[in-house]
Amino acid sequence: MSGGIAAGVNSFLSAILPTTKHFLALDIGGTKIAAGLVDSQGKILFQQRTPMFSRGEAATGLNAVKTAIDQTRNANPGAAIAAIGVSSPGPLDPKTGVILNPPNLPCWRDFPLRAELERSYDLPVHVDNDANVAGLAEALWGAATGHNYVFYVTIGTGIGTGVILNGRIYHGRTGAAAEGGHVSINYRGPVCACGKRGCIEALASGTAIAQRGQAKVTANRSQGQMLLDLAKGDIFGINAKLIGQAWRKGDPLATSILRETSDLLAIWLGNIIDLLEPDIVVVGGGVAELISGFFGRISEQLPKWSINQRRSEIPIMVAHYRADAGIAGAAALCLKA
Repeated sequence: MSGGIAAGVNSFLSAILPTTKHFLALDIGGTKIAAGLVDSQGKILFQQRTPMFSRGEAATGLNAVKTAIDQTRNANPGAAIAAIGVSSPGPLDPKTGVILNPPNLPCWRDFPLRAELERSYDLPVHVDNDANVAGLAEALWGAATGHNYVFYVTIGTGIGTGVILNGRIYHGRTGAAAEGGHVSINYRGPVCACGKRGCIEALASGTAIAQRGQAKVTANRSQGQMLLDLAKGDIFGINAKLIGQAWRKGDPLATSILRETSDLLAIWLGNIIDLLEPDIVVVGGGVAELISGFFGRISEQLPKWSINQRRSEIPIMVAHYRADAGIAGAAALCLKA
C-alpha cells in the first residue's frame, strides 16, 4: 500500500473509530458507592449509587463493590473500558492497592482490593485516597487546570487534603503523606478523632462548625434563637447547613461562628503556604460553598500567619467537581497511571 493510500486509510479510521478512553470510576464510602463512566477529558458520562455494606465481612464489602461495577458495565454495554479507578477512604497503600484500616470501612483490614478486582475483571485497577484523587481531578480538568503545584482541601464531616505536584499525587515515602486535616494549630485545642489535639479537622470541619454552634446556643439561647428556630428547638439538630442558612439571613451568631472558623482556616493555610507555596488552593467538600463566602476574609488574614511575601498571589477557589469529586478523581487516577 502506498504512503498516500495508507495515510488516507488511517485518517478515515481515526474519523470513524472512537479514540477516547473510558474509565469505570468508583467512589467508596461507608454507606454508599458512587460508580460512573468517565472519559479521558473528565466528562462524567454515566453515574449511579449503590449501597456499601461496610460493617459486615470483607467479602460482603467486596461483593458490594463488584455489584456497582457490574451494574455500571451492564448499563453501558458499548463502552470500551480501559481501567477501573477506585477512590477510597484511607489509610491505604496506593502502591499495592491494599486498604489498611479506614475507620468508616471496618469490613476491610489489610484488604487487597486492587488484587481482588484485577483478578475478577482482568483490567488494570488503580486505588488511592479520596482527597488525593479529588485533587488530581481538579488539577487535570477542574479549578486548578494549568497549575503545577496544587493544594486541595475537602471540608465536610472531616477535613482531607491532597498535594498535586506537576500533575502527580505526592504520596510521601509510604503513601501516607498529605494528611493536612491533622495538622495541629493549637496543642491545647480539642482532641481530634485521630487522638491529637488542635487538628484543623477538630476546629474547622463541618462537624466542628456544628459543635461550635451548639455550644454557643447552649450558653445563650436567646442569642441563638434563629438557629433554634431552624433546628425546630433541638440544639443538637444545629448543623453546618443550618448555620449557613442563618448566616445568609443575616444572623449575628451564625456570622460570628463562620468568621471564627475562617480565621482558624487562615492560620492553617498560612502554615500550608509557608511549607508548600502552591500555585492555587482548591476547596471542595460539602462545606466548600459555605466557606467560600469567607475566602476574602481568609486572604485578608493570611499576612498574620504566612511569611511568604507573595501569598496574595495564591488564589483560593471552589472545586469544580463538588459532589462528583470521587468519581472524577478515580478516573483521573486511571488516566495518569
